[in-house]
Amino acid sequence: MSGVWVFRNGVARLVSNPHVESIDGSELAATRKAVLVHIPTGEVITSYESLERKLTSIGWERYHEDPEMLQFHKAHSSIHLITLPRDFSRFKSVHMYDIVVKNRSYFVVKET
Repeated sequence: MSGVWVFRNGVARLVSNPHVESIDGSELAATRKAVLVHIPTGEVITSYESLERKLTSIGWERYHEDPEMLQFHKAHSSIHLITLPRDFSRFKSVHMYDIVVKNRSYFVVKET
């Protein structure tokens, strides 16, 4: 068993995922939120326009074939592909980590 022991109202319980808190049997997402940070500038990416500028500056090109999503590929040197939902509000940590893995020197995911 792994997790974090939480003490509340004199009662201890083991929480397997400390980023999710259980209240009355329902799970609510913790207040922490992941953000994508451009390492060279320290800028938090808050829009696809900003992200596209950063990616194109390091050699990524945008595919314009699929209207349902945004896709970027590394120009002439890689088979890597970054696929993102069209709506930035659906841009989640899984997408951020995909960008980080393919651009370790340029991006990092941080929790706020």
